[in-house]
Amino acid sequence: MGRIVVTEFVSLDGVMEDPGGAETYEHGGWTFEIERGEGDKFKLDETLETDALLLGRVTYEGFAEAWPSREGEFADKFNNMPKYVVSSTLESPSWSNSTVLSGDLGQEIAKLKSELDGRIVVHGSGQLARGLLERDLVDELRLMVFPVILGSGKRLFGEGGGKKRLRLTDSKPVGDGINILVYNRAA
Repeated sequence: MGRIVVTEFVSLDGVMEDPGGAETYEHGGWTFEIERGEGDKFKLDETLETDALLLGRVTYEGFAEAWPSREGEFADKFNNMPKYVVSSTLESPSWSNSTVLSGDLGQEIAKLKSELDGRIVVHGSGQLARGLLERDLVDELRLMVFPVILGSGKRLFGEGGGKKRLRLTDSKPVGDGINILVYNRAA
């Protein structure tokens, strides 16, 4: 049975928008302003332990544009593993090993989890991540919390998600004040 793992870069005020600077957000690239230290190893290890990617369309398209031309262990893993993109508009994904999921989110994810073993990891994909959290489909939530308040931008946790109880399973300070927090669903 697969496990859904959502991994996000977030500011102290919960903003997750454009951490890498590829979009037009006014604070785009905000994660590169802070030294990550051991956080880079955490992200590499996380990727090497990933069995499949689950992405929203916007994140998928950004990744599909960037990763196929890159080389190295991280890029090789991303390019070769199975990828699932949740979209009602994308019909022909161009990135290798990609499948579009276009039906009911809950049903599609239940089917995916039953068909795959291991970690199915969501990077970015704000709308998808919120939808998964709202439906209690996230088995593990990994937050790399950066010591910055952005004041505006798309947030990971939106209105109407309801109360969710989580259990902290790991925490680690890295770099220049960044905290990696790993949560599982509370029993």
